[in-house]
Amino acid sequence: MPYVCLLLSGAALLVNGLAALELLPRRDAAVLSVSVGAIQLALAVGYLSSQDGGTPVLLSAAGMTLFGLTYIYSGMDVLLGLGSKGVGWFCGMVALVGPLLAAAWLQDDPLLAVLWLCWSVLWGLFFASMAMGVEGLNPFIGWALVLTSQVTATVPAFLGLAGLWPHSPAVAAASAVILTGLFLAAGILARRPQTRCLQPKDEYGPAETEHGAGLQGP
Repeated sequence: MPYVCLLLSGAALLVNGLAALELLPRRDAAVLSVSVGAIQLALAVGYLSSQDGGTPVLLSAAGMTLFGLTYIYSGMDVLLGLGSKGVGWFCGMVALVGPLLAAAWLQDDPLLAVLWLCWSVLWGLFFASMAMGVEGLNPFIGWALVLTSQVTATVPAFLGLAGLWPHSPAVAAASAVILTGLFLAAGILARRPQTRCLQPKDEYGPAETEHGAGLQGP
């Protein structure tokens, strides 16, 4: 179930990254976020009820729940035009929890620890944009989501589903280097002129003007 949640996150992160870059409507991304978040919460409950409740199970369920709540909250925020402050502060809280989860996984699953550090950076960026109003970060956030979504979610999900999840510290170190490079690439791309989705502004409703990046979280 955790791998299925990770696969869904790969799709949600990619679509929300494109929405942050204004390459597709934010309300479209919000609908996907709510759908993915609801499925992830349901899978988290099912996963807990079907396992023995050991520490790895609780850590996995905690991660699934944090992702699910982020998607649902941010998606509803866009659809209902709530304003981005609450979502931003929630992302800030999760950004602080992420390194703790990374530390908890470091010994048994160093690759997952690296992934949690990456997701924590993304949540921290959402906090800066939504809660602190640093809207200049929005293009960087959009590219960071697009570039890291497949490396941190889709590809690891397929490896896990195929029973090929790597536990080698060398793989984790290589992943950290790759992700650092992707964040640098996102910074370079964010400086380029941005191509925007040719849609009427009022299509998105009031939430379009109230949200910084209009992001739906990691």
